[in-house]
Amino acid sequence: MDFDLSDDQRMLKDSVDRLIADKYSFEQRKKYMAEPDGWSRELWAQYAELGLLGVSFPEAHGGFGGGPVENMIVAEAFGKGLVLEPYFATIVLGGGLIQAAGNDAQKAAMLPEIAAGTRLVAFAQVERASRYNLADVQVTATKTAEGWVLNGEKSVVLHGDCADTLLVTARTDGGRTDRNGIGLFVVAANAAGVTRQGYRTQDGCRAAEISFANALAADVLGDPAGALPLVEQVVDQAIAVLCAEAVGLMGEMHTITVDYMKQRKQFGVSISQFQVLQHRAVDMFVAVEQSRSMSLFGTVMSADPDAKARSRAVSATKVQIGKAGKLVGEEAVQLHGGIAMTMEYKVGHYFKRMTMIEQMFGNTDAHLAKVAGAGSLF
Repeated sequence: MDFDLSDDQRMLKDSVDRLIADKYSFEQRKKYMAEPDGWSRELWAQYAELGLLGVSFPEAHGGFGGGPVENMIVAEAFGKGLVLEPYFATIVLGGGLIQAAGNDAQKAAMLPEIAAGTRLVAFAQVERASRYNLADVQVTATKTAEGWVLNGEKSVVLHGDCADTLLVTARTDGGRTDRNGIGLFVVAANAAGVTRQGYRTQDGCRAAEISFANALAADVLGDPAGALPLVEQVVDQAIAVLCAEAVGLMGEMHTITVDYMKQRKQFGVSISQFQVLQHRAVDMFVAVEQSRSMSLFGTVMSADPDAKARSRAVSATKVQIGKAGKLVGEEAVQLHGGIAMTMEYKVGHYFKRMTMIEQMFGNTDAHLAKVAGAGSLF
C-alpha cells in the first residue's frame, strides 16, 4: 500500500504549515485568545480563503473533494500551532454530520456556508450523565403541529457559545440508553427556548452548557429515530482527526524539549550532553513516531464502511495516542523543570490540550476496553 501523499495533499500540507508558522506563534495565540470569541475571526476568514474549511467537502458544495487524509493533514498542523479556531467543531463534527445524515437540500443549504466561513456549527451531544455513551440521550424531541420541540440540557458543547447552528441528538422514542429512537436535529442557536452559557476550557478553547426549553428545531437530519449509527460513524472519523492533532502536539512538545535541553546548562555543559536525558528524549521521539504511524492507520480505517472494523481500528489508535501523549507530555514537563508549569511558557499548554484530547469521545481506558471486548484488532 502506498502511504505517500499525493501532489495535491503535499501542496495542502505545505500551505497550512506555512500559515501556522506565520500566524500562530505562542504570543500571537495569546492575542487570539483575548478576542471576544476566544479565537480569531480574521484568521477564520483566511482559512476560508485558502479553502481549508471546505477541504473535505464535495466540490458541488463549495469544497475540494478531499476526505479523512486531508483532515488529518490540517489537524496535525493545527496541533503544532495549538490552534483555537473551531475547525474541529464546525468542519469535522458539524460538516461531517451534515454530509453523513443530511439530504441533498440540507447539504446544499449548509455546506457551502460552512466552507465560506459564514456558518459556525456545534454538535450538542454530551449530557451530564452520559459519560462516553453516544446512546445515552435524555434530551427529548416531541413532534407537534409546528415541528419538533426539544427539551433538556447538553454539556461541554465544543464552541457552542459562538455557533450559529446546533446539531442536537435528542430522543424521540425508547428508554434512556436504547440505540433506537435517537434523532439529529438542526436548531438555530438564537432560537426561542435555547439558553447558552459559554466558558473557556482548560486547554484555552471554548465550550458551552446549553439548555432547551420547548425549543423548536428548524429541521431534522435523516431518520428522527435512527441517527445513532451515522453519529457513531462521524464520531469515529472525528476521533481520527483528534489523534492527528495529538501527533502535531506531541511532535512540537518533543521539538521544544530538545531545543531547551541544548540551551539549558548544568555543571558547565548543556543537559543534552547527559546520556540518561538523551535516552528520555529518544523515548519521546519513538512514542511520537509510533503515534504518527498509528494515526495514519486510524485515518485510513475511519472511512471503512464496516462499522465494527472501523470502531476497533479507531479505538486502538486512540489507545496509542492516549498512552504516548501522557508519556511525551510528562517527559516534556520533567525535562524542562519548573518553567514548564508556568502559564508564560508554551510546553505546559501543549500538555493541557493533549490531556483534553485524551478525554474526548472516550479516554484511553474506555477505548482499551472496546479493543479488548472485540477480541483482536483485526
